[in-house]
Amino acid sequence: MKKILFTLLTCCGMSPIFAQQKAPSPALPGAFADPHVAVFNGKYYIYPTTDGFEGWSSDYFTVWSSKDMKKWKKEGTILDFKKDLTWAQKRAWAPAIAFKNNKYYFYFSADTNIGVAVSDKPTGPFKDALGKPLIAKGQYQAQIIDPMVFVDDDGQAYIYFGQGRCYIAKLNPDMISINEASIVSYKPEGYNEGSFLIKRKGKYYLMWSEYDTRDPRYSVAYGVSDSPMGPFVKAQNNPILKGHDEVKGAGHHSVVQVPGKDEWYIVYHRFIIPNGNGYNRETCISPMRFDAEGNILPVEVYEKK
Repeated sequence: MKKILFTLLTCCGMSPIFAQQKAPSPALPGAFADPHVAVFNGKYYIYPTTDGFEGWSSDYFTVWSSKDMKKWKKEGTILDFKKDLTWAQKRAWAPAIAFKNNKYYFYFSADTNIGVAVSDKPTGPFKDALGKPLIAKGQYQAQIIDPMVFVDDDGQAYIYFGQGRCYIAKLNPDMISINEASIVSYKPEGYNEGSFLIKRKGKYYLMWSEYDTRDPRYSVAYGVSDSPMGPFVKAQNNPILKGHDEVKGAGHHSVVQVPGKDEWYIVYHRFIIPNGNGYNRETCISPMRFDAEGNILPVEVYEKK
């Protein structure tokens, strides 16, 4: 009987090791989604969307810190739209963080615009850098949300954004303006939102979420390129992150590399267990691994950091 069960689980693409286990508890307590993870000076930080609001109507951002990615401390509110912004008051979604010029730059969705704020510390508080959006609603043929910024080894920074289509552009050295002449767009089959870029062994991996965040099938796929600007070739072994059994809606992720090691973790949200949905999501962490050819292996959502 055990052999038959093992065979059935394997044929269905499920890990027999984890299939009968209960889903691990979330990394952060409460309703948080769209987590952006980063490591600065050996310490880990998660910048999430505050969830639990119908229509995703949160109006502030928090940050959490950890020394080991197991115990997370809430560092407080780092940007409050009602106090800190003049041009948007709601829909605080899907932030990102980058370090350059000895400062921390916080990129965020605000009422379907993208803004940028600056601080001297990764825990803020952050100050609106422009007094207006960095990228305004309607400026491109996509919903202007989900910024991600990647700083390459040569110091050049790139921004990725957009729902419905992914836009890629170089940021100018000031990190608060875009080189408009550099912008390109990319829409692989299945692309919806939540783009994220990593670099490993000279290859650039652009990752994104497919389906809608309210859909239990919400999942993560990726493509590979020799350049941070693409073109990216979608991998054959997609998706690499998806839910099964009680884990639903696993997506909108970020990835962090343990400093000095070829050890990677993916941070993502899922529907709150139990009784969650696309407005009530929780943040989780799982190991992310590569095979010998550099392909990202399927992530086991029943395996916890």
